[in-house]
Amino acid sequence: MSVRTPDPDPGDDFGFDDVPRNANPAWLSDIELEEARRRLPMLYVEAVPVRTDGSGQVTAVGVLLRSTPLGEITRTLVSGRVRYGESIREALFRHVENDLGPMAFPLLPSSPDPFTVAEYFPMPGVSAYHDERQHAVALAFVVPVTGTCEPRQDALEVTWFSPEEAASDDVSAEMEGGRGTLIRQALAHLGLLR
Repeated sequence: MSVRTPDPDPGDDFGFDDVPRNANPAWLSDIELEEARRRLPMLYVEAVPVRTDGSGQVTAVGVLLRSTPLGEITRTLVSGRVRYGESIREALFRHVENDLGPMAFPLLPSSPDPFTVAEYFPMPGVSAYHDERQHAVALAFVVPVTGTCEPRQDALEVTWFSPEEAASDDVSAEMEGGRGTLIRQALAHLGLLR
C-alpha cells in the first residue's frame, strides 16, 4: 500500500498524476511536453561548434542544414532541451553527440560557461529570437570539436564556414529563429567579429 502525500499546489500539477510514467522519468510524453510548453519556459542548451588551429584560434564555424517537419530547408545550430536531473555539461555533450555524431569529440570544460543567454518567444519581435512552439531560455556555448562530424537526427549536413562567412548576412538569413544573431554573438565573444 502506498501513501500519497497531498500536492501542495494542486492547481499546478498539469493533471498528470494518474498518467503512467515511461521508463525514463526525465522524459516528457508528447502530451506532457505540449502542456508544459503552454505553461512555462523550457530550458535549452545551444552549441556553436567550431574548429580551431594549433594556437586555439577559431578557423571554422559549424552550421547544421536541416529539413523542418514542413519540408523547408533551414540552417540551425546544435540545440536541445535539458532533462530533469541532467547537468548543463551532460546536456551539452548529449546534444553535440546527437547532432554531430559520436566521433565529433567535443572539448567541454568541466564547468562550461555560456557566452550568452538567448530567450526565445512564441511572439515575433519580443527579442531577436523566435520559436513559435514555446517560450524557451537557451544557454549558448562555443564548443570546439576535434573529430569527424557526421550529422544525425534531422540534420542533413554540417557546413563549415570561415568566421567571416558565418557572420555574413547571407548565412544569417538562412538561420532559423534568429540564430544568425547567436552566431554573431559567439564570434564577438571570441573577438572575431569586426
